[in-house]
Parts: sequence; structure tokens; C-alpha cells
Amino acid sequence: MRDARDTRDARPPRAPRPDDRRDRPYGQRDERPRDGQRDAQRDGPRDGPREGGFRDRPRDDARSPRRDDARGPRRDDARGPRRDDARGPRRDEAPQAEPAYRPLSGIRTYRPADGGASREIPVKRAPEPLQEQVPGGVRINKRLADMGLCSRREADEWVDKGWVRVNGELAVMGQNVVAADRITVEREARERQDQQVTILIHKPMGYVSGQAEDGHEPAVVLVTPQNHWNQDTSRTRFNFAQLKGLAPCGRLDIDSVGLLVMTQDGRVARQIIGEDSEMDKEYLVRVTYGDRDIDVQSVFPAEQLARLCHGLSLDGEALKPAKVDWQNPEQLRFVLTEGKKRQIRRMCELVGLRVVGLKRIRIGRVTLGNLPVGQWRYLGAHENF
Repeated sequence: MRDARDTRDARPPRAPRPDDRRDRPYGQRDERPRDGQRDAQRDGPRDGPREGGFRDRPRDDARSPRRDDARGPRRDDARGPRRDDARGPRRDEAPQAEPAYRPLSGIRTYRPADGGASREIPVKRAPEPLQEQVPGGVRINKRLADMGLCSRREADEWVDKGWVRVNGELAVMGQNVVAADRITVEREARERQDQQVTILIHKPMGYVSGQAEDGHEPAVVLVTPQNHWNQDTSRTRFNFAQLKGLAPCGRLDIDSVGLLVMTQDGRVARQIIGEDSEMDKEYLVRVTYGDRDIDVQSVFPAEQLARLCHGLSLDGEALKPAKVDWQNPEQLRFVLTEGKKRQIRRMCELVGLRVVGLKRIRIGRVTLGNLPVGQWRYLGAHENF
């Protein structure tokens, strides 16, 4: 075996053929005749000279008939028209009118009426609240507020939760009631009110009463465990759920300080800022008169002081009577039963005074007392406005 292998390896190399691909430059086409060309060269032309390949094929009409044509007509053609064609157009192929506009309400729409007449398309709407138009009746939320049980907004929440009944039946939102109707409130509503808190804050200068405005923070940010007055006698313990729905009862200007009441209880809010509220609020106001900032009382005209008590108008409306007197030679005491925007400052401007300091010290029967600036406490169980 070894000798045979050695003999095979020793054979001289084969001479290259003229058509050997290894000797052709890259990209050069093979010039050997293809199978079809060999047949054509061997047998001679069939349908005349053919040069070039596929481009010079004879047209289809010159070819021999197809196999199918040789068989004769198809079986379907011999049967005649199809059964469906004899019936006429299918029902689902009948021309359809353009679909009517379908609103995004989930309710089914209707096709236009015959003759092109338009038909109104119903649209689903939210049900209107039930309101029985009873002569002399009022809405259920106003009735509950007038009874002193809660605020109107709180009453709507009670009705929505099913905590209010009228003559033994569940009340509905917007229902009208009369004085003869018997209204009862479920125990859950009372328990909810027992958990609501009222907070007294000694607001410092630079904080706004309500929502943040002009880059100034609202006073509610002061209600934190760190700012809770350590001498608060209330047994209520702070938790962050008490901040939910905590709203100011009246405003105190950004450049004013003193007592600010914030509550979750609609009854308290109605007491202080209700449309029919007559609760008085007391302020200490430091003023100057012209270039006089010391012993202003001695130079300020008495008739102008009387005008501060009664006789001024703001925004085209006469102000309610107020109590205004001197607390000391540079400081006035105001007692008001209304609270227009920047009312005290504007009143003083009308009589030539300029306010340089304003502090609220009392709302109703609740006083600021010794509460430090920037701190807060709970309204005690024994306190009432």
C-alpha cells in the first residue's frame, strides 16, 4: 500500500484543459456551450435559428396548444350558469348605504331613514339628578346645612354614600325636601365628624392663607409634629390624615399675622365664613398718620375715627358697621363682622392712615392667647366659636 501511494504521488501533474475554471480570471464567464446549446448544435435548429436564450423564445400563440385546451371545455362550463347566478345577487351583496355616524357613547346608532331623510341619533347622557319640584322645597344639602349638621359639600358626600334618609327612604343627590319631611342621618356620618379636626395657627408674615401664590407657601405647611405647641391641652394625637381636606376659614393677608383657623369640619366653616355668618373678628392695627408715627391718636381727627366705625364704602358697596377705637396712641382695635379683601388696610387709606402692622387676635369666642408664632394647636373640646 505504501508503494502504491508513493507511485501515485510521483505521477506528473495533469495538463490544464482549455476550459479549466481555475485558470480563468475572476469574473470571466464560461464559454462552454450549455446543455440546450449542445442539443441545438447536435440536432440542428428546431424552429429556426435561436440566438441569445430566453429573450428569443417564440410567443405563446406560436406554441402548441395547452393540455387543458386539448381536453375540451371544462366541466363547469358545460353545466351552464351556476345556481347562485340564476338566483340573482346574494343578499349580503346588496348595495348598502353608508353607515351613520356612531358617537363615542357606546349606544347603538340607526341607519338613515328611507329617502335620504336624516334621523336623530340618540346619545347616552348621564342621568339627571332627581329633583322633585315641590312648592316651598329646598335641596337636601341646604336643608342639612341649615339644620347645622354639616356643610353643603359635606351633605353631598353623605347623600352619595347613602347616609341620609328622607321619610325612611334613601335620599338622592339634588332631591328637594320640605319642612314636613323627616330627615335622618346614619351613625357613620356622625362617626366621620367625630374624627374631623380644627386647628388654630399663629400665622407668621410671609405665608398665604390658602393655595400657594407668587412663590409664597400656604400656612398649612406649618402643621407638622415639630410645630405642634407643647402646651396644647387637647388629647387629640396628630396623624397626617388630618391634613386631608384641611381648609382655611377666612383669609389673613400675606403681610398680616395672628390667628388663622383651619378645619375639616364643615359646621365650623359655616359658622365662621357662611353666607349668613355674623361672627365678629378682632384685630390690632398699628398705624401712622402723615409723617407722624408716634402718638398718632393726638393728631388724628375724631370725625375720621367715626367714619371708620360707619360711613365708608368699598367696591361701590357700603360697609357694615364696625367697632374701632384706640388701643394705645399708635394702635387701633378693629372688630369686624365681614371680611373683604384687605378691608382694614383699604379703610385706613380712605381716612389718611397707613397700616404698618396688623394682627388678628380673636375669632368669635376663640382667642389667639399665648400660642407662639409659627406654631399650632387643636381646638379644644370645651371651645366653641
